[in-house]
Amino acid sequence: MLKTAIDVGGTFTDCLVLDEQGQIHQFKSPTTPEDPALGLINVLTKTAAFFKMDLTEFMSNVGLFIAHGSTLATNALLTGRIAKVGQMTTKGFRDHIEIRRGYKNIRTSRFNVFVPPYKPLVPRYLRIPVEERILYTGEILTPLKEEDVYAAVKKFREDKVEAVAICFLHSYINPAHEKRALEICRAEMNGTYVTASHEVLPVFREYERFSTTVVSAAVGPITERYLAALSERLKGLGFRGTLYLVQGGGLVQSVEESARRAVSLIGSGPAAAPSGAIRLGQCIGTNNLVSVDVGGTSFDICLIQNGAIPTTDYNWVGDERVAMKLVDVQSIGAGGGSIAWIDSLGLLRVGPQSAGADPGPACYGKGGSQPTVTDADLVLGFVPADYFLGGEIPLKPDLAEKAIRSVAEPLGLDVPTAAKTIFTTVNSLMADKMIEVSTKRGYDVRDFALVVGGGAGPVHSAHLAELLEIPTVIVPRYAAAYSAFGMLNMELGRHFSRSIIARMKLLDLERVNQLFLDMEAEAREVLSEIGIARQDTVLSRSVDMRYVGQFHEVEVTDVPLGTLGPAEFEKITEAFHVRHKDLYTFNMREREVEFLNLRLKATARHETLKLAEIPEATHEISAALKRRRRVLWSLERGFEETAVYDGTRLAAGHKISGPAIIEEPATTVVIPESYVCTVDGVKNYILHRR
Repeated sequence: MLKTAIDVGGTFTDCLVLDEQGQIHQFKSPTTPEDPALGLINVLTKTAAFFKMDLTEFMSNVGLFIAHGSTLATNALLTGRIAKVGQMTTKGFRDHIEIRRGYKNIRTSRFNVFVPPYKPLVPRYLRIPVEERILYTGEILTPLKEEDVYAAVKKFREDKVEAVAICFLHSYINPAHEKRALEICRAEMNGTYVTASHEVLPVFREYERFSTTVVSAAVGPITERYLAALSERLKGLGFRGTLYLVQGGGLVQSVEESARRAVSLIGSGPAAAPSGAIRLGQCIGTNNLVSVDVGGTSFDICLIQNGAIPTTDYNWVGDERVAMKLVDVQSIGAGGGSIAWIDSLGLLRVGPQSAGADPGPACYGKGGSQPTVTDADLVLGFVPADYFLGGEIPLKPDLAEKAIRSVAEPLGLDVPTAAKTIFTTVNSLMADKMIEVSTKRGYDVRDFALVVGGGAGPVHSAHLAELLEIPTVIVPRYAAAYSAFGMLNMELGRHFSRSIIARMKLLDLERVNQLFLDMEAEAREVLSEIGIARQDTVLSRSVDMRYVGQFHEVEVTDVPLGTLGPAEFEKITEAFHVRHKDLYTFNMREREVEFLNLRLKATARHETLKLAEIPEATHEISAALKRRRRVLWSLERGFEETAVYDGTRLAAGHKISGPAIIEEPATTVVIPESYVCTVDGVKNYILHRR
């Protein structure tokens, strides 16, 4: 059976197919923003044609199908195309999501009086208080007044609410009241999306838990409808395999679980790439990597140290707090479709606006008229006009030049100089973001290898590395479908968490062990529902800890399985001191530590993806020479005739010294003068600084 991974990006929809011989085949098709499923079907149709099948026959041979709808959930939240949400909460706490710890705004100074007030996702008249109260110990102080729940349901019906978020105080420790309210709502509001905070985020900190639950409710209906329609569409095409969705936390999960916890799909697009980067780093024996994905709309970066994908619970999506565990990927609006423009000071800027998939860059000839990075790449000679996406999309240099002229003339520049300025500007933006991400964590980016993906990534990667003095660049043969490649390397599973707030001296060891056992039982049940046997379930524990008096915590992963006793907790505490010093360069061993959250990661047993090897080179590199093209490497030297190699004719061991260009059907690898490119045994292009 075939294994298929699909990444629905902002500009292109990418598809990778792993066949029964272990070969990976890649395909691309323009994304259809008005109906993302249409672009998905288009790329599957192209894939089926490659395998000489009609679409129905091809889909009947697909056993495992991994897709993601990250742009759906994230964009719905950012654009405000969300459901009408009602919130049911503990009496006296209806304004919690509006007060939000006193955050006035998150992107400018708190003293900026011109920032408009935060507008919560749920208006106050739809935040209905319910009489009930559970203490932080889990004891019931005030029983749930079910009449209030029914009254809230009546109000929600009258106001045609599309989703309900149930958020009670201390439900993370005792969810009894939330479960009963959930039961009533689902019985009385059949067809309405209903979720509760103990299902979404069962940890302490009411604001984070309430906010994340409300966000999940806000994007829940649109996500549920999309996934249901997608499942039916695939089923109608003959698909009888298993459909999984990428989660923002770096795992994949079933459709049902994804729909139930819709917030988990936020950020799922960029979350896939780092898994692919780790696998590619193994090819050159390094696990310290900077993973970058340069797509048509955005530039995504993730810093990976010691082969561990970084995650964070402190996330903002627009103005909303999402406290789910998400892969720590930083993004800026810099990609192939990013638009060049002149600001009020008369300076050339690039992004964050993008031409996207429709109309796309001017050179696509689909009606776009604004100059983009891809237009500049074409004018400079870095990308071919006749072999873009293997020749499927013929580019029009005259339209690219016309678009760039619109910014060149006001600046008093000729078209090539303006194109070079656009190219340099976007590279500087990306390099600055990479420095920000690395130095913020105390690392020197020169100590890392750069793993590059995205359609525009291999065009800009070596210039980025040159700016930052990064010695090694890895360009995979699947660079154009980088996130989809990452999906093939991801683990199936889910994160679980419970709160236990106590100082080390007051820690109830029996309760800690019981909570871990409860999470493990829940994990096995969740994974068994999607066909993962107990013996194939892999569990790993971690603990969130901090020094008494601190606000932020540190996740400690050195937690053994089985029953934990005093000796194990001494080792966990020591691991916390070491981890704190690694992160912040100091620790405070004299200060007491505090345990906050217990965490469990449950995954299905996963085998490392085996990459198909290619033959060793038996012919000279000159045999792969495709043509020569005029390329503007520097303004001082002007356009130079540059060797262009056919990537399909390159074999393991071939070396190409820059300046040169390699043309693959789905991407173009640009090699500046200061780099030498070596083709490795699995067809990665490894660039080393001279």
